[in-house]
Amino acid sequence: MFSSVDDVSMRLAETGYLASPAVATTVFLADRLGKPLLVEGPAGVGKTELAKAVAQVAGARLVRLQCYEGVDESRALYEWNHAKQLLRISAGRDETWDETRTDIFSEEFLLARPLLTAIRGDDPKVLLIDETDKADVEVEGLLLEVLSDFQITVPELGTVTATSRPFVVLTSNATRELSEALRRRCLFLHIGFPDEELERRIVRLKVPDLAEALTESVVRVVGALREMDLRKAPSVAETIDWARTLLALGAETLDETVVRDSLGVLLKHQGDVLKAAAKLDLDAV
Repeated sequence: MFSSVDDVSMRLAETGYLASPAVATTVFLADRLGKPLLVEGPAGVGKTELAKAVAQVAGARLVRLQCYEGVDESRALYEWNHAKQLLRISAGRDETWDETRTDIFSEEFLLARPLLTAIRGDDPKVLLIDETDKADVEVEGLLLEVLSDFQITVPELGTVTATSRPFVVLTSNATRELSEALRRRCLFLHIGFPDEELERRIVRLKVPDLAEALTESVVRVVGALREMDLRKAPSVAETIDWARTLLALGAETLDETVVRDSLGVLLKHQGDVLKAAAKLDLDAV
């Protein structure tokens, strides 16, 4: 998909995703080496958006497996349409079981879930396995199987092997440690909070109508909040939300009243709001 690291940066920027050199380099290598990309970092720093941007750049279909506690093989791989199978059995009462079985275990009755969908067909795809750390350990074993050979066996139909491998992005908020076996199969990328210059560029891109001076103030205040011992530091997504909030409020400068009244856009816990209100010194930032 990409000819160079600079090509990654340029083409992702065209979609509205401003990538740091580390991000651009790792995406280029994942594409060139054909390896899955494991992206870790706090919520709201652009892990999921990276997969969406790569799909947009490549003109590929985004196939997303949203992980959660209890997600199982049937939700990740495939399952059979049992209601439709029962209707087919009822309609063919005069048939032998062998005749019926051959029919009901066919493509017509197969419900492909994200992993099977991603490896079938020749069209380009980006497979996003989102919040991998929320899935059970058993699902990691399933992912190891699929990501090793890019093939899935459906007992009734045989083995489906990818003819065109998808670009794979796994994201994790590091709420639990992923297995070494899964990590070993991936290239690793940590996306943290951006430096001030990159965050200013992001805010300018996403909220172009915000005054330059106010953009500078927003980024500095968010940086100061991240240095506090908060339960959840504000993410890039929340920086953008706050910039849009200030624009909607018609604020021209950051004063104590505006900041106090809008802290709930940046901080999501009352304890954090109270701590920030007490400790934040606008004159110092």
